[in-house]
Amino acid sequence: MSGDPHDPAHGDPRGPVIRAAGCVLWRRAPGGGSVEVCLVHRPKYGDFSFPKGKLKRDEEPLAAAVREVLEETGYHCAPGPRLPTAHYLVDGRPKEVAYWAAEATGGSFTANDEVDRILWLAPEAARTRLTQPRDVRQLTAFLDALPRC
Repeated sequence: MSGDPHDPAHGDPRGPVIRAAGCVLWRRAPGGGSVEVCLVHRPKYGDFSFPKGKLKRDEEPLAAAVREVLEETGYHCAPGPRLPTAHYLVDGRPKEVAYWAAEATGGSFTANDEVDRILWLAPEAARTRLTQPRDVRQLTAFLDALPRC
């Protein structure tokens, strides 16, 4: 395996890395060429973030990201550019979340156990609603990648 200290096989002294994946889900704003991004509200945490979740056993990160978007938002998506991987600690354990930009291709939201509502917002409005600074960094990376979308 790799020499990456975040690789689960590397043996992080804090425990195995929690692996997750998600997307900055976006669409063209109704009636115009501007972009909106989707934020999910998770009542368990009281936060606004991008759809993401843990990988299932032997699941590829991109497949997990697309699955999580559908499970949390009800939207199908077309993945685009890879965005930076987020690294942070959760209850003292390292977590890494692989992200992609993904355009919504259809669907509709129904509240579920994990997400009670979603918001489609212009990027600057989303910037002020996101709870975690690491998600704001993902939004910035998404905006930098947008011309290639």
